[in-house]
Amino acid sequence: MTDATLYDRLGGKNGVGAVVTEFYDRVLDDERVAHHFSDTDMSDQRAHQTQFLSAVTGGPIRYEGADMRTAHEGMEITDAEFDAIATHLDDALVAFDVDDGDREAVLGAVESYREAIVETPNP
Repeated sequence: MTDATLYDRLGGKNGVGAVVTEFYDRVLDDERVAHHFSDTDMSDQRAHQTQFLSAVTGGPIRYEGADMRTAHEGMEITDAEFDAIATHLDDALVAFDVDDGDREAVLGAVESYREAIVETPNP
């Protein structure tokens, strides 16, 4: 199975979904970033994030949401908040025993969107 995509190595749809559930549990427990989701339907958000992570990890699911800049416009996300959320994603991946190389690949894919997501530089 040397041709397995990162999506496959994460466990496909169910694996990615489980990581996303763990990830948002951590995010919502973090007062530094939870406020960004206070008016969000988390069931829809989890499904949307599962679709996004599936797409960026080579899965067969196509991401059909808004582009990252539009989706995060007006949220005033800082670099520190982006870093906190990325740490929660990494911790969720660790919780599912995702190996270092695959974790780095997922985080690298997410990092590539930093400029589109972050609006407010750190104070």
